[in-house]
Amino acid sequence: MHHLTSKLIIYRNIGADSILLRMADICRDFQRERYEKEELSGRILTEIHRLLDVATKYGFNGNLWHNYLAFLLATTEAPFTLVCEKTGGSEGSVNRFAGNDLEIFRRLFAYDFSQMEKALDLNCFSVISDYQAVEKREQIYNKSVSDKVQELSRSIEEAEDADDMYRIVTGFYARYGVGMFGLNKAFRISPRADEGGEMLEPITTTGDTRLSDLIGYESQKQRLIDNTEAFVSGRRANNVLLYGDAGTGKSTSIKAILNEYYDRGLRMIEVYKHEFKYLSRMIAQIKNRNYRFVIFMDDLSFEEFEIEYKYLKAVIEGGLEVKPDNVLIYATSNRRHLIRETWKDRPDAFEEDMHQNDTVQEKLSLAERFGLTIGYFRPDQAAYFDIVKKLARRHPGINLTDEELEMGARRWEMGHSGISGRTAQQYINSLLSSRN
Repeated sequence: MHHLTSKLIIYRNIGADSILLRMADICRDFQRERYEKEELSGRILTEIHRLLDVATKYGFNGNLWHNYLAFLLATTEAPFTLVCEKTGGSEGSVNRFAGNDLEIFRRLFAYDFSQMEKALDLNCFSVISDYQAVEKREQIYNKSVSDKVQELSRSIEEAEDADDMYRIVTGFYARYGVGMFGLNKAFRISPRADEGGEMLEPITTTGDTRLSDLIGYESQKQRLIDNTEAFVSGRRANNVLLYGDAGTGKSTSIKAILNEYYDRGLRMIEVYKHEFKYLSRMIAQIKNRNYRFVIFMDDLSFEEFEIEYKYLKAVIEGGLEVKPDNVLIYATSNRRHLIRETWKDRPDAFEEDMHQNDTVQEKLSLAERFGLTIGYFRPDQAAYFDIVKKLARRHPGINLTDEELEMGARRWEMGHSGISGRTAQQYINSLLSSRN
């Protein structure tokens, strides 16, 4: 195996600490008979343990060695793979290097561990070649990555030759992309961003909410759809502010948009206001990727003493370098103007700031930087009852009449946070919990 991995060119940046290269060193020592049986067995079992960790994290099943190799192909970012994510396979001298590497991976897929297993009295390679994982809930592993990698693994298993291998892998890059951005839907600022580490990390469980799950607010949802449709189609689109009452579905609408448009290259990055200092660095990282990024700012508002809004204004307005076309900001807020106004903000109030009116205008102008502003407000009682009844009809186990539902919904909202879509869902959840 070592003689194969040492000849990699395009995929040469696979880390020396990777399972692949450690296994290559193990195979080299075995073939040269430079080992003690117990020591080499321990090294192998260490790598099998690491492989099982990867399989658990991503929900792999079947041939774990094949899944792991497919995972490396799917996640290795290199000039060739990044070009393929935009154009698929194309002509050029680099294809000779790509063909070399992909033929190596094809041979790694077919690598025979049986001789080493027999000599060391092991059976671990046989087990991982047909591994039956314990069934897990989707929240436990990264299903978005799991499904794609296992699809690639199965396709490579059926590859007839190097040309077929090239077609399969470059087709995968063109369809799904490569690396973290290609395989995941959503991201957050990494805790290691301040330490010079990765700026972003994937959010592995994003849910599967769709816009149809949000009852009502049809005109609001349509405006959001129209703007997002323009964005993913490469046309002009606006930053969006969803404002209004709590519990009306503002955040749910944006999360649903991600699921609606993920297959068309939409990705989402969740950023909180204390992280706004990273915005410029983050945008520099994503501006040349072949995806459309929505920066999601949930429950956005500022107190009068907070200055983070200046970072946001700088990104929206741009300096010498304009905001790239593949980035938009979608924010939600309970406040129309985002920044809390006080009596001190009044231009006729006494204040040491000689240009108080300018300061007020600077604060209030932030919301105006969002080209599309959509209001979400509490429903009236009739609309609230309608939401309750439609939610209830989605669950066959709830057999209450409309009158019973209305009576129960009225009692529920009086003892909770008032009328809203969230209150309606909480009432339905209470009915479902009492029937389990």
